[in-house]
Formats: sequence, structure tokens, C-alpha cells
Amino acid sequence: MTRTQKLLAELIALPSVNPAFLPAGHPRSGEHRVVDFLTATAAKAGLDVDQQQVFPQRCNLIAQLSPTGEVRQRILLAPHLDTVDVASEDQLVPAIKNGRLYGRGACDTKGSAAAMLTAIFELAEGKVRPAHTEINFLGLIDEEAGQGGSHAFAEKGFKADLAIVGEPTLLQLVTAHKGNLWLKLETHGKAAHGSCPELGKNAVHAMARIVDLLETKYAAQLRKRKHPLLGNATINVGTIQGGVQANIVPSYCSITLDRRTLPGETDASVWREIQALLKQHNLMATLGNTKASPCLPMETSSKLPLVQQFLRVLGQRKPQGVDYFCDASVLAHGGIPSIVFGPGDIAQAHTADEWISLQSLERGKDLMVKFLKSLP
Repeated sequence: MTRTQKLLAELIALPSVNPAFLPAGHPRSGEHRVVDFLTATAAKAGLDVDQQQVFPQRCNLIAQLSPTGEVRQRILLAPHLDTVDVASEDQLVPAIKNGRLYGRGACDTKGSAAAMLTAIFELAEGKVRPAHTEINFLGLIDEEAGQGGSHAFAEKGFKADLAIVGEPTLLQLVTAHKGNLWLKLETHGKAAHGSCPELGKNAVHAMARIVDLLETKYAAQLRKRKHPLLGNATINVGTIQGGVQANIVPSYCSITLDRRTLPGETDASVWREIQALLKQHNLMATLGNTKASPCLPMETSSKLPLVQQFLRVLGQRKPQGVDYFCDASVLAHGGIPSIVFGPGDIAQAHTADEWISLQSLERGKDLMVKFLKSLP
């Protein structure tokens, strides 16, 4: 087992399930076990280590490798340390089979954490270290829920020239991802006995017309709205609730929407767009946001020198885009140019048999070493 594989196996064995997915006080809850372990591991490797408290007993980890000379630029390597819950306890027992390492977080994103941190360790222990580039490992909490870790770090005002956010991108450099807006629409009617529905006003029927409008005409409009890396914006009606029982005309109905946004779209512009669409078709509904913090789309220029340098190291002709949302957006909107990169495949994230290819893991570490050694 290589150093990177051993580190990843150790991380998998330490549960770090986001507390949003578990009852209070659950033994798998929280990132503190991983943060404490990596704090000790990074300090032993000679890095300067600090923790930033975000929530009680939940801290971001910051491990810094200083250059040999004056600091002229800063790089952040920023995977998240939390995971979704396990499908079974077996996912906390790392296992290698057929060239794969299995376990919760293997690709999302403890694999990125292991590859990035091992790369920094190799620089710290070797003779080749950047003369003027400060390298910071940023282990973020809470990505799987409210992105509290990246929001807290961005609000701190830390300045960096590039953040490489660890996510399973199949070792492709990603410069753009979609945003995510969750909306709740409510219709209100008038209850009446089911035997005389004409005396009531059916809120479910009214909502059915809205659902049809959103999934047909509105979705068709969005398919025409294209981005060169991300394709089109999308809408999904994810839940519907309404009515009390079959013999009562329902006076209330609600739906929740998942609206994936493109760079240039804002929460406010989407709200206005949906409200205008409803008004145009004489449909009435109240509109609300079900997410506490915005999940904004992100796009970083591929012309930035550091992005171009990373592309050359990867041998990649042009950057990619992804549909999912991650901490890169938060850091980018906080003033740090951000890209996404890491070993593994997003198709394996959150699955009952989550795994990462050992070849991808090692290749990811090697590419990170090569890029970091190329920095001035």
C-alpha cells in the first residue's frame, strides 16, 4: 500500500458524516476526528497547522507549507472532509479489491484530500520546494449541507492567487459549475366536501397546472439557454404535498423545485422569471427559497496564468464544466480564483459501494506534485 493509499484508508476509517444527516450526538457525526488526525499528521510532516472554528466542535483545517524565500503568491488545495452517511458500517472499513479502494468518502472527497496532502508532504520532505509560492491545504467542513466551512473561510478574507477545490473530476481541470437554487411554491384554495367539489377551490389542481407549465414550457425555454462548458440550465419538480384526504377539496398544495443556474443568472433573476411566467399564464402561487445560503454558479477564466500552467501540467487542451455544485463557488465569490480538480468519478459519490481507482488516486497525487514543483 502506497503512502497516499494508506492515508486515504486511515481517513475512510474515521467517520466524518455531516451532522445534517444524523440525529444529534450520533457517533458518526462531525468532522472532528478527521481534522484532529490530519492536524497531527501535517504537524509531524513539518507543516504549520491551524484550525478555524466554524461551528461548535467543527473546524476547518489549515496546513501551510512556506516557501524558501519571500511569499509572492499563494495556492490553496481545498477538499472537503465531511461525507454523506454510510449505507452500512462496512463502508467505514477500507478495502482494496481489483485495483479499487472502497469506503465512504473514497472519492468524495477523502481521495482528493489524501492526494493533495501527500503531494505537499513530498515537497516538504524533498529538496525541491517553491521559492516564492506559499502552499496551503484547506480541509473544509460542511460541504455536503450548507457549505459553512467555505463560507466561514471566505468571510475571513484570506487572499490567494488560486484555489484548487478537490472533487472527483476524473483528473480533469474544471473551471465552471452550475449553481443550485431550491424554491418552494404554494397554492391556496378553499376546502369543501368531496361530494360537492364545486363549492371549493382545489389547490392541488391549481398546482398541477403550474407543474405542467414548469416541466414543459419553462423547461423548453431553459434548454435554449446554453453555456459552452455547462450546457443548459434545468428545472426539476422534486416534491409535491397537498390535501388531507380523498373526500375533502384540498385548500393547500406545495412543491419544491431544484433549479440549476448558469453563470450570469442570479437567485433574483430566477425568481422574477418564474413569477413573470406564472403571471403570463394567469396562475397564482407564493414563492419562497428553501436554502439558507445561496449556491451560486461559478466560472473562472481559463486564461489566468496559473490555470494555464495547470492545464499544461495535465496535458489538457481546454477546461471542463460540471453540473454539480461545490465549495469552489463560495471561494470564488469570496475573491479567490477557483478551479475544481481531483481523482475519482462523481458517478461513485454517495453510492452504497463508493470506491476510487488506485490508478486515479496515485496519478492525481503525481500530477499535484508536478504542478506544485513547477511553481516559482
